[in-house]
Amino acid sequence: MSFPSSIKSVDIRKCYGDKTALDNISFEVTKGELFGFIGPDGAGKTSLFRILTTLLIPDSGSITVEGLDTVKDYIKLRNILGYMPGRFSLYPDLTVEENLRFFAGIFKTTPEANYDLVKDIYSQIEPFKNRKAKDLSGGMKQKLALSCALIHKPEVLVLDEPTTGVDAVSRIEFWEMLDRLKKSGITIVVSTPYMDEASRCDRVALMQNGKLMTIDTPEAIRNNFGRDLFAIKADEVYGLLRDLRQFKATRSAFPFGENIHVTLADELVKPAEIISNLLAAGHNNVHISKIEPSIEDCFMEMMKKSEK
Repeated sequence: MSFPSSIKSVDIRKCYGDKTALDNISFEVTKGELFGFIGPDGAGKTSLFRILTTLLIPDSGSITVEGLDTVKDYIKLRNILGYMPGRFSLYPDLTVEENLRFFAGIFKTTPEANYDLVKDIYSQIEPFKNRKAKDLSGGMKQKLALSCALIHKPEVLVLDEPTTGVDAVSRIEFWEMLDRLKKSGITIVVSTPYMDEASRCDRVALMQNGKLMTIDTPEAIRNNFGRDLFAIKADEVYGLLRDLRQFKATRSAFPFGENIHVTLADELVKPAEIISNLLAAGHNNVHISKIEPSIEDCFMEMMKKSEK
């Protein structure tokens, strides 16, 4: 069964001088989907989102949103798009309420007209409606920006790294808000450098150096890891990482908190042999366990394959 497309990108390319920011990016987002672009800074997410929201013209290729071309139909598109850029872009010297009414006025509506859509979000900042935007906390600024992006009841909501720089609790609350918005039928496209947020999306696109490495559900990406993965821990993390990378049987070794995540070039090697080698190298309190891969593990695995 096929679902109607909300966004369709075909071979989008964008360069800045001799730097290729987007290298033939193609993807589709279905109506009502929560679609995530996951990747580090410099992957090309912001350039893609600026093209998607009619703020930047691609060098080649095309994107249509709800059947409208982002270059030819940009005026019409701006009435059905909600955009929350990565940097806080509201008016700092206006109050919470003044910002909301200003953005409502741009779209010839009022905050009251679409209050049902934003009430769950705005109710959390309404006690501070007379406070200037510049005096809000990071989490409150985030909620105000989202309220302003939704005030005209857009069909498609585009969020560029909305949780960057906010505390862990605010990040969780924000994704809970997106889950509720998705149920209202809005198509949501979000970018993030946080790999753990990928699991909250229906599908994700992993990006690096202006290229799409894969597009799939978070579960399918994890299931396609294709190798045994081990978490190894010892007293001295830096020395542990160095020695694991020098171990002949090691295929990859990356630090994850207090653990090193390791895949083996020779899967006949037993964990006991790894422990024996590390003890011989002078490491103490060595622990090894087989684990399930995270999205970040999958990203690192794809990075390793692309380097070959």
